[in-house]
Amino acid sequence: MKSVSLKDWQKTLYPKALLSIIASVGGLALFLLLASTLLVSQPIGSTIHEYFYGVNSPRKLDSESSLNLSASESEHIVQPLVEGDKSNVTVLADHQNEVNDGPKLVESGEGDSKGPLIEGAKDEASESGHVESGDLEDKLPLPEVERSDSKNTLFPDSSVEGNASAAFGDKPTELTESVDSSAAATDLSQPNVAEADCDLYHGKWIHDEAGPLYRNDSCPIITQMQNCQGNGRPDKDYENWRWKPSQCDIPRFDPKKFLELMRGKTLAFIGDSVARNQMESMLCILWQVEAPKNRGNKKMQRYYFRSTSTMIVRIWSSWLVHQTSEPFDYAPEGVTKLHLDAPDEGFMEYITEFDVIVLSSGHWFAKQSVYVLNNEIVGGQLWWPDKSRQKKINNIDAFGISVETILTAMGTHPNYTGVTIVRSFSPDHYEGGAWNTGGSCTGKERPLEGALVENGFTNIMHENQVNGFNRAVEKKTNKSKLKLMDITEVFSYRHDGHPGPYRSPDPNKITKRGPDGKPPPQDCLHWCMPGPVDTWNELVFEIIRRESHD
Repeated sequence: MKSVSLKDWQKTLYPKALLSIIASVGGLALFLLLASTLLVSQPIGSTIHEYFYGVNSPRKLDSESSLNLSASESEHIVQPLVEGDKSNVTVLADHQNEVNDGPKLVESGEGDSKGPLIEGAKDEASESGHVESGDLEDKLPLPEVERSDSKNTLFPDSSVEGNASAAFGDKPTELTESVDSSAAATDLSQPNVAEADCDLYHGKWIHDEAGPLYRNDSCPIITQMQNCQGNGRPDKDYENWRWKPSQCDIPRFDPKKFLELMRGKTLAFIGDSVARNQMESMLCILWQVEAPKNRGNKKMQRYYFRSTSTMIVRIWSSWLVHQTSEPFDYAPEGVTKLHLDAPDEGFMEYITEFDVIVLSSGHWFAKQSVYVLNNEIVGGQLWWPDKSRQKKINNIDAFGISVETILTAMGTHPNYTGVTIVRSFSPDHYEGGAWNTGGSCTGKERPLEGALVENGFTNIMHENQVNGFNRAVEKKTNKSKLKLMDITEVFSYRHDGHPGPYRSPDPNKITKRGPDGKPPPQDCLHWCMPGPVDTWNELVFEIIRRESHD
């Protein structure tokens, strides 16, 4: 066998090694090329994003990547609306359509009433002091709900009362603005969203292409008189306006976050038919993510959201103070007597069960009643038989006294630790007369622009209400909190938000002025649903959120 020298063996080996190296390098280069192409076209996660754009780079991922979230993650993110950004508007509009196709009315079940609470029920704006609830069970016990160990877990003991000025104060400017969308639809965790020191009640109405929080046909409990679209109102743009405070944003109402914030808690709306209007708005918003159980009875409406053991309650109270039809002094039986210095015991017995209470009153002080103070008749509305006697107070004074009375009773109750939100006087928009003398709000299709036409009655009612609120704050002794939700001026611009003549689905109803110019009967006090009234509940949400972070 021919021997092979080391030199010859090296000559033979070298070409093979060189070919192997070239093949390896080529393979590696091909791999890097393919990997780089893949990574550039589809950056994965924040690490890759930081690698390409830098950790602090302001450049954002494309819309496809930013929406590449799991279902559980996407529930907690609200895409901000940027002026001119049509893609975000489309995303929110599509999401709204999905939400509105959500759960329907829950029929009667164990512990529930039989059927819809509102359907077929009489209007509460009668002389009855209780909710007419049709065939609801008469004696249902209060449901056992999951509660935190301390009622003050959500609302700490330290109380920061919200004193308010007696007058409107500085007038907001540029109260309406037409833009493509609202920048207010942001996540609650963002620090610049409705900061604690931001005035929520000075700002402007902005046009919002995202549309309402629900549709009239996606909520089964709207009182028919407020179902404006269902009653044939031809315009819809009044649904597409959001309130934007001057110094901050109010987030678009997220029903899942609200229910989580109110886990194990009870929110009660107490007052007149405007309180009903607001309560139904709240239910319609929440209904888009969960159909509640109806647990109402003749004393109160109650809706229970099982996922978070949250209860929404409404109790009827026309004046918020004690009333009786029994004869008193020279006032005969049958005429309502209001004891202005005594709270309405019809709901006071329940307040320790409530974590948040929203109060609504004022409009019933235009109805016939006798005013009793210190066990003496001191005035009356549409009733004063003895002209030789001097009236000591009128209905406006009586309203202010009633506000002080009920809030003082709540603020000194030894066992009440909740948050009381006083929604300020809701303005009506009857033009050319009162509700029964030819007043009208027909043809109003957008918020009032420019200077506000002052309403003397609304202004003085608001002033007396605020004065009563402030006096009660000074007398408060317990750990509860009193908050004024001052919507009066803000909503004075929303003459477009009322049902007007569209109060019923009757196809033959009159909606136009007659040959003599007389307008048809209409409602310019309550609010269409959906409509401006939904903003009240966004403000309620924000007030509760602030209290939970105090």
